[in-house]
Amino acid sequence: MPKRALITGITGQDGSYLAELLLGQGYQVHGVVRRSSTLNFSRIEHIQDRLTLLPGDLLDQNSLIDAVQQARPDEVYNLAAQSFVQTSWNQPVLTGEFTALGVTRVLEAVRLAAPEARFYQASSSEMFGQVRETPQTELTPFHPRSPYGVAKVYGHYATVNYRESYGLFACSGILFNHESPRRGLEFVTRKITDGAARIKLGLADELRLGNLEAQRDWGFAGDYVKAMWRMLQHDRPDDFVVGTGRTHTVRYFVEQTFAALGITLAWEGRELDEVGVDTANGRVVVRTDERFYRPAEVNLLLSDPTKAREVLGWTPEVDIEGLVEMMVRADYERLSTGRR
Repeated sequence: MPKRALITGITGQDGSYLAELLLGQGYQVHGVVRRSSTLNFSRIEHIQDRLTLLPGDLLDQNSLIDAVQQARPDEVYNLAAQSFVQTSWNQPVLTGEFTALGVTRVLEAVRLAAPEARFYQASSSEMFGQVRETPQTELTPFHPRSPYGVAKVYGHYATVNYRESYGLFACSGILFNHESPRRGLEFVTRKITDGAARIKLGLADELRLGNLEAQRDWGFAGDYVKAMWRMLQHDRPDDFVVGTGRTHTVRYFVEQTFAALGITLAWEGRELDEVGVDTANGRVVVRTDERFYRPAEVNLLLSDPTKAREVLGWTPEVDIEGLVEMMVRADYERLSTGRR
């Protein structure tokens, strides 16, 4: 009998890559989807005929119990959340409902309807926030700096609590930033690669960004879902930091993106902002804008993925330079063919 998996957030970046991975492993894959007039299946349309999609909502306990009962899963991956940090300041209560209490609702559905299933929770490096030590490990104290980070801490500890209280095989992956061509356009990496491609093609004049000095540990989402799967194949439940062990500034990501398109940037400080100038023609193509700064900044995130490497045998395959190339080329090709 093939294994059965249930994925919340299957239409998102991570959900689509994980569904591909599990199908390749011979799983029967079920996905929870919300009833919505704006639901976007574009990330899974190439595999949709191989998936079983079930209605469910992280705000509705009964719908999640029904989904678990129908899927009869061996493994449950909770990837659904309100996952955009900037939005969490505008919608902190909704973020808490989805990203914090939603985890408890999924855990409770598993406890009631599939207590033998193995459970994965998508925790986040944003939980570290104003970091207490560098690099960050599984034992680094949390100090979240956004409503999103706070909600993720709740979900993380809810997972630990269900593991310790009910004996569920429940794991958390503390994932550092992971990107891909499937990343939403609202996230800074896709904003950069899409914006640079538009400038190269003459579809835009400039790209406006926030804090260029923020440092992040960026990896490829397709690599990180392999770590999720490996956690649930391990002989005991545990929590793991997942990252590359390298950190770079937003400025570096911008420079690499434009360089991949043949544009070299020079930086100039102005009275109110900083600009990136295309050295070939002296035209300003990047400009910082205070509107895109966070109310409370997270300045530095850097993983120590030693435990994942030594216990799970997991290491990332795509470095940041390969990731940038992959993303900007995909955006350039998409825009070149008239898709906006």
